[in-house]
Amino acid sequence: MSASELREVEHEITIAAPAADVYRLIADVANWPRIFPPTIYVDHLERSGDEELIRIWATANGEPKNWTSRRVLDPGALRITFRQQVSTPPVASMGGTWIIEPQGEGTSRVRLLHDYTAVDDDPASLTWIDEAVDRNSRSELAALKTNVELAAASAELTFSFEDTVEVDGSAKDVYDFVNEAGLWSERLPHVATVRLTEDSPGLQTLEMDTRAKDGSTHTTRSYRVCLEGRKIAYKQTTLPALMNLHTGYWTFTDHGTGSTASSQHTVVLRPENIERILGPGAGVAEAREYVRSALSTNSRATLGHAKAYAEARR
Repeated sequence: MSASELREVEHEITIAAPAADVYRLIADVANWPRIFPPTIYVDHLERSGDEELIRIWATANGEPKNWTSRRVLDPGALRITFRQQVSTPPVASMGGTWIIEPQGEGTSRVRLLHDYTAVDDDPASLTWIDEAVDRNSRSELAALKTNVELAAASAELTFSFEDTVEVDGSAKDVYDFVNEAGLWSERLPHVATVRLTEDSPGLQTLEMDTRAKDGSTHTTRSYRVCLEGRKIAYKQTTLPALMNLHTGYWTFTDHGTGSTASSQHTVVLRPENIERILGPGAGVAEAREYVRSALSTNSRATLGHAKAYAEARR
């Protein structure tokens, strides 16, 4: 391959957060659904020392996609290199580096480098990739700045919790109940209507109208990643007024006498709407309790019906 075939570009942004904190958030892929809006879920396929192979599920132009990427982490240099394992045409190859540089107390510069080639070294394809990389890099860095600064400034707005049930039945049957969300309007009293699409196996788009305690209904839309009977991860894209972010996952584990099923939620609150929704004087504590109660009520109901379904199939 000649040097002229390889294109190298760089984008950068300044973030009001310490470089070590920025590196930590990028290095731990569990954070990506929170800091990168297109990211639905990231799973580790391999890990060995500072090298890892990850599979990424993310939206592109509103459509869920997935790919694998190999990364090398260098926490000492605050640097992460990455290389796509299989690229999608017109991209022939794609890789790059995250470089995080301290810029005085509490500030850092993030540089995002890309190198890539086009299939058959086609000039029109290379131009298309140039534009896509430029657009996506600018968007990704802007989102990183916004969400890292938000995370650093308002940790109290972010919280996670989990509900768990023990099941006298198999994890597979519990998984099947949650995976078959297209049947939830028939199986779950709190679900009024549901619309489920699965254009590729294990990658679902779920939209449903859910009944609240007061009888009102609200619409939610999520992307879901279904992982071989063991886990279903999701990211909600249509959010209630009190939330800036809602991600979560269901896990299913067999053990000697039955199985365990859990529902985990991670939420970032939207503070500017708290008093409007909950009334004058309400604060973060009240909003946390309100959101947790609402989400847990639905999760526990789903887990309870999934438990009954699995136990009836023993």
